[in-house]
Amino acid sequence: MRVLVFVKANEDSEAGVMPSTELLEAMGKYNEELVDAGIMKGGDGLQPSKKGKRILFDGSSRTVIDGPFTETKELVAGFWVWEVKDMEEAVAWARRCPNPMDGGGVLEIRPVFEMSDFGEAMTSDVAEIHNRVRDKSN
Repeated sequence: MRVLVFVKANEDSEAGVMPSTELLEAMGKYNEELVDAGIMKGGDGLQPSKKGKRILFDGSSRTVIDGPFTETKELVAGFWVWEVKDMEEAVAWARRCPNPMDGGGVLEIRPVFEMSDFGEAMTSDVAEIHNRVRDKSN
């Protein structure tokens, strides 16, 4: 099972406050444990939303919105992609994470859709396209 683990943003991360050396060291060791266990498949921290863009879709029109974005508690400051047996294992690893933010952090774990989750809509032709894209991107 693949999961995406979000590190939720806070006022400091949105202000561009860099983590302490101690936190960087602790996270580096934690990431190393994840990699050594075969759990971590990718991940990174994200720049503040003021450096980002949002694209709003309405039918065929597209609207670009410049950051920063409001509702800091809804924003993401970083992420991991993990391969785990089940959600229980993901939670167990997340509980071992150093506090990702000074003063208190939040992780959110979300399962990634697998092709089998799409049922009859995932025809063999559609699956072939998705497999080609996945193979090219790896």
